[in-house]
Amino acid sequence: MFNEPSATRGFTRQRCSPIARTVLAGLAVAGALGGCAVMTPAPPPAVDLAIPPQWIVAGRAAPVTPLAAWWRRYDDPLLVRLVDDALGRNPSILGARAALAQSRAAAAVQSAARLPVLSGSASAQRNHAGDADSSSFRTGFDASWELDVFGAQRAAMLAVDANTRASAASLADIQVSVAAEVAINYLNLRGLQAQLAISQASLRSQEKTLELTGWRVQAGLLTVLEMDQSRAATEQTRSRIPALQTAAAQAQYSLAVLTGRAPAALVTALAAAPATALTEPAELAIAIPAATLRQRPDVRAAEERVAAAAALVTQADAARLPDFSLGGSLGLNALTAAALPNGASVVATLLARVTAPLFDGGAGKARVRAQQAQLEQAGAAYAGIVLGALQDVEDEMVALRNERNRLASLRIAAAAAANAALLASQRYSAGLVDFQVVLETERTSLNTQDAVAASTTDLLADHVRLYKALGGGWGSDTPILFPAPKGVTFRETPP
Repeated sequence: MFNEPSATRGFTRQRCSPIARTVLAGLAVAGALGGCAVMTPAPPPAVDLAIPPQWIVAGRAAPVTPLAAWWRRYDDPLLVRLVDDALGRNPSILGARAALAQSRAAAAVQSAARLPVLSGSASAQRNHAGDADSSSFRTGFDASWELDVFGAQRAAMLAVDANTRASAASLADIQVSVAAEVAINYLNLRGLQAQLAISQASLRSQEKTLELTGWRVQAGLLTVLEMDQSRAATEQTRSRIPALQTAAAQAQYSLAVLTGRAPAALVTALAAAPATALTEPAELAIAIPAATLRQRPDVRAAEERVAAAAALVTQADAARLPDFSLGGSLGLNALTAAALPNGASVVATLLARVTAPLFDGGAGKARVRAQQAQLEQAGAAYAGIVLGALQDVEDEMVALRNERNRLASLRIAAAAAANAALLASQRYSAGLVDFQVVLETERTSLNTQDAVAASTTDLLADHVRLYKALGGGWGSDTPILFPAPKGVTFRETPP
C-alpha cells in the first residue's frame, strides 16, 4: 500500500498510493456526511390537555402576586431563618443538588463523545537474540472519530440535556416541598403553643372553681356531686396539656431534622423565641391556570422527560443504521532515542470502518418499540401531573375560602362563650346559678377557643399549601413561563 520511504529534511515519510488517496477521499466524504447530517426527532405523543381559562374559585383581578420567598409574607423572622436554613442544609435538597451535578457531568461526557479522540504514546523496546542486541523506540499520536451520520449521538445528547433540565426542575420541586414542610411544621408548632396556653389558662380558672366548690361543700351549700363534677372537669382539662406538649415537642424535632440538624438542636431556640400570634397574609392574586402550570417545577420536569423520551426513540432508530468511524495514527520509529528527532522513519496508518447490523433477530426494532412505549408513558405521566396540579390549586383555594368563613364564625362563638363563662362564674360566686351552668359554659368556652386556635393554624397552613400548589418559592420574583413541549397543547375550555 505504501512505497519505500524517502528521506526528506531528516525525516522519513511514506507516500500514499492511489488506493490510500481514494480511501482518504472516501473518509472526507463520510466526514462531510457526518457534519451535514440532520436528525429528525421522533414526534412526541399527542397530549391534548383541556385547561380552563380561569379557576373555579377565581381570585381578585390584580397583578399576579410574586411567589418567591413567600414565607417572608408572614413577618416572622424565625420562620424566615428556618426556611433559609432548610434550603441550604436539608439532606433531600443536598441530594438533589448532587444529582443535578451528576446529570451535568453526564451531559459533558456525552458531548465529548461526539468529538474526535486524540491520544499520544511513547514506547521503548529492547530485544536480545543470541549474541545480538537490538533496540527500537517509537512515539506518536492515535486518533479516532465516530461519525454521527444518522444522528444517534446527537439524539443521545438531546436526551441527556433534557434529563439535566429535568433534574434542575426536580431540585426546584424539592425546594418548594421542603420550604412548605418547614412552614407547616412551624405553624403547627405555634398553633399547638396557642392551644397549650388556652388549656393552661382554662385549667387555672377551673382550679379556682374547684377551690370555691370545695369551700361550699364544707359549708353545706353544695353536695359531693358538684365537687366530683368540678374535679372531673379540671382533670379533663389537665389531661389535654401532656398531649399538646408531646405534639409541640415532635414539631420542634421535625423542624430540626428538616433544617439538617439533630432532633434536639432547635429545642432551646424555639422555646426562647416569643410565640407571636401569626396573622393571615394578604390575599393572593394568582395567575391563570395555563401560566401557573408553566411555573410549577414538577410540570417542567415532566415536560423535559417527554423530550428525553422522544430523543431516545430517535437514538434507538438510528442505531439500526450503518455506523461510520475514522481512525489513524502518526508516529516516529528509530533504533535509538536520540534518532527520534532526526532520522526517524514516519509511520502513518489510516482506517475507515463501516459497520451495519445484518441480522439481529428483530432486536433493533424491538428496542425502538420499547422506547416508543416509554415515550407514551412519559406523555401519559405528563398529562397526569398537569391534571393533578390543576386539582391541587383548586383544592387549596376552596379550602382557604371555606376555612376563612369557618374561622370567622368560630371567633364570634368564642367571644360569646367566653362572655357566658365569665357571667356564669360571677353568678355562681353570688349563688345565683347552678354549678352545672358553670361547667357547661367553661367547657364550651374552652372548646371554642381551642377551635379558633386550630382553625387559625389550618388557615395559615392552607396559605402555605396554596403557595406550594402554585409552584412558587424557588426562583425570581417574576414568574418565568415555560412553553409546553412539542405536541402538547394547552387547550382552554370553559370550566
